[in-house]
Amino acid sequence: MKKLLLGNEAVARGLYEAGVRFVSSYPGTPSTEITEFAAEYDEIYAEWAPNEKVAAEAALGASIGGGRSFCAMKHVGLNVAADPLFVMAQTGVSGGLVIGVADDPGMHSSQNEQDSRHYAIAAKLPMVEPASSAECKEYTKIAYDLSEQFDTAVLLRLTTRVSHSRSPVELCDRTEYEVKPYEKNPAKHVMMPANAKKRHVVVEEHLAALAEYAETCPLNTVEANEGTTVGIITAGNCWNYAKETFGKNASYLKLGLLNPLPKQLLLDFAANYETVIVIEELDPVIENHCRALGLNVIGKKEGLPLCGEYSEELLKEKLLGIEPDYCEIGDPIPMRPPVLCPGCPHRGVFYTLSKLKLRVSGDIGCYTLGAVAPLNAIDTVYCMGASISSLHGTVKVRGEEDKYVSVIGDSTFMHSGLTGLVNVVYNGGNTTTLILDNSITGMTGHQENPLTGKTLKGEPTPNLCLEDICASLGVSRDHIRAVDPNDLPALEAILKEETAAKCASVIICRRPCALLKSVKRQPALVVDESKCVGCKACMKIGCPCISVTDKKAKIDASMCVGCGLCKQMCKFGAL
Repeated sequence: MKKLLLGNEAVARGLYEAGVRFVSSYPGTPSTEITEFAAEYDEIYAEWAPNEKVAAEAALGASIGGGRSFCAMKHVGLNVAADPLFVMAQTGVSGGLVIGVADDPGMHSSQNEQDSRHYAIAAKLPMVEPASSAECKEYTKIAYDLSEQFDTAVLLRLTTRVSHSRSPVELCDRTEYEVKPYEKNPAKHVMMPANAKKRHVVVEEHLAALAEYAETCPLNTVEANEGTTVGIITAGNCWNYAKETFGKNASYLKLGLLNPLPKQLLLDFAANYETVIVIEELDPVIENHCRALGLNVIGKKEGLPLCGEYSEELLKEKLLGIEPDYCEIGDPIPMRPPVLCPGCPHRGVFYTLSKLKLRVSGDIGCYTLGAVAPLNAIDTVYCMGASISSLHGTVKVRGEEDKYVSVIGDSTFMHSGLTGLVNVVYNGGNTTTLILDNSITGMTGHQENPLTGKTLKGEPTPNLCLEDICASLGVSRDHIRAVDPNDLPALEAILKEETAAKCASVIICRRPCALLKSVKRQPALVVDESKCVGCKACMKIGCPCISVTDKKAKIDASMCVGCGLCKQMCKFGAL
């Protein structure tokens, strides 16, 4: 039976059919749905881990325990998991182990365009990359066979377009693999120097065997079209773009195994064509490999971009000189920047921070939108958990000439904020940390986390307490404050008190995400036009429900959830 599946959904189906028993991940767009779909299969134990490092270590442990296991993350999550990633290349596996990593060319939901192929090369791990949902399923299954055949973890590389597009997938039955007997083997699994030196030799042997395998690997396929003088070397979703652009006017070497790359296969393919083009998004990994083999190829050096996503239109313009066919609109189109949702509990926080002219160290999450107009409240955003630790460094250098706070979400705090707060306390910092507790992991689509009281599969679990956690890290109970962020007077008063304190302090801004099913929508507010003077004070909070027409405020009742934050802006009682 065939079914239309998302690429991520197809990977989950591949996990099911491959007999995978254990999945541990941290949500990160565009990889999140893999684990959510995997959790729908009763045969697969699936969980959300606090961060990607923990998830990768748990998956490694499940593999060493004898079961096939999986871990998914986005490309920047691979940075967090890099420590166990490099080690698992040396330890090898027992049950098959696959690490799914979803890159984000074009930065649809990320802070960079990092190319994860470099990790495969550096860690000396094989990497496969599918180009469709059908390949997502099949490559996942093949990755487990490779993992067990070559005693290594395997990286499965996805990109946003492959993860989030649909195509037909043939559904097959699950193949069960018994849990392998556990064998105590310190020489293989205890990575102290004496053992690790010997395991490095094994890694190189495995890589050499994989390089030989790459020459005949069924994932590396050639499509030779008669009469063509152009040969295209490509991989993943770029194969789709190349096919749409050149059709039967070119021949193709589609690489499904990205590390190690073949040598003789590339030389033999290139020898048949007058012009050889390498088409790959982001960095010139395949191109540089071809040039090192002495091949004269067309690629990044000849104008194909290093940045952003590719498309059929881009390839036609860059390689065929065909200008894109589009219509020009005479009038400029106004920008529509992303905004916090109606009723978002973060809105009042950033309005108050901006009002008090505090310098704000931000973090990764929905609340990053506090940086955009009209709130304009956030000064810096780097990576998960960096708000607390980077602010500590700023204050140690600059002293207390300015008032600073760090802002971090509840899930992000559990991911990588804990150690930052430990650092502040341990080193005598006196910064104020705002933990925006909206009772969910909101940024990636409402996943549970250690503070929600539920597991990935919806089962009840101990609900960890932020107040107790912060106290256990050394923050004084007197300076751990909880407040409803929609109570603006209370929030402002607490901010003034804690930023004036001469010690580390934490303010927990606790209000659930307005989009949670458990949050009841209140009646939409209305404007009394007889009282509205058109002062636009209600516009300062940046709520998308509010606009001004004919010098009077208007509220879109279809969006308004009745949070009442705008009422606190109006001095004339018009709302």
